[in-house]
Amino acid sequence: MDRIDPALEDIELELFVRALRQRHGYDFGHYAPASLRRRVRQLVHAHDTGTISALTGRLLHEPEFVFEVIEGLSVPVSDMFRDPPVFRALREQVLPLLASWPRINIWQAGCASGQEVYSLAILLEEEGLYDRCQIYATDFNPAALRRAQEGIYPVRAAQAWSRNYQEAGGRHSLADYYSARYEFIKLDQRLRRNVSFANHNLVTDKVFCEAQLVLCRNVLIYFANPLQDRVLGLFRDSLVRGGFLCLGLRESLDFAPSAADFTALDADLRIYRRNVFSASDGAA
Repeated sequence: MDRIDPALEDIELELFVRALRQRHGYDFGHYAPASLRRRVRQLVHAHDTGTISALTGRLLHEPEFVFEVIEGLSVPVSDMFRDPPVFRALREQVLPLLASWPRINIWQAGCASGQEVYSLAILLEEEGLYDRCQIYATDFNPAALRRAQEGIYPVRAAQAWSRNYQEAGGRHSLADYYSARYEFIKLDQRLRRNVSFANHNLVTDKVFCEAQLVLCRNVLIYFANPLQDRVLGLFRDSLVRGGFLCLGLRESLDFAPSAADFTALDADLRIYRRNVFSASDGAA
């Protein structure tokens, strides 16, 4: 991308965001500006449009092009058992408490390509809870959802994922849960038996389900503060009283309007529990 006047680029970026919202219904207006600018520049380079304006032109006049744009803007990156201490804490601190519910709904928001969904399914299976669980795995990126449903990943990642699994307190070998062929691994389809994949946009959509556990890790870091506050409120409203929220290690409830409705179960690992009595109950 050629050097461009920053003020002119600001205008181009604003028009791009407006076109994406009005033409296709995807609202990136409250995404962190620096992250959004970087990803749009990458799209300009990847599609050799030269300018953001030319990228916007394709977005307006080529209906199918939006899927490539969304793919570039969302950049779904994840690993199985990413941040193993978090999964160990879920295993040891959260799942025993979830066991008190006869049925357990779990919302994995921003599931990307599904690695953390399958990690969670393995955790639940090993703790004897999976048969009374339903995992709702959502993302707004159709291509990422397709990959998640397939459960097929490069074999080169398996060694690191196996280490993560063991550090997260794995009871077996991760290889027990997949088959390897050529350059790929395919996760056992039995892990999908209680998973429902669905398209859901955290920016524009409402509460997805009533849940005992909501996980949304490494998504809020791409949102500006007003959007973070909205999404955290959405998670609060989705959780039953006493339910749990797990965020990414670079994310926090600190200073969010909904913070008063939660108590930290493990502040360092960003695991919170919705209070049985909310901050607003006293005013009722």
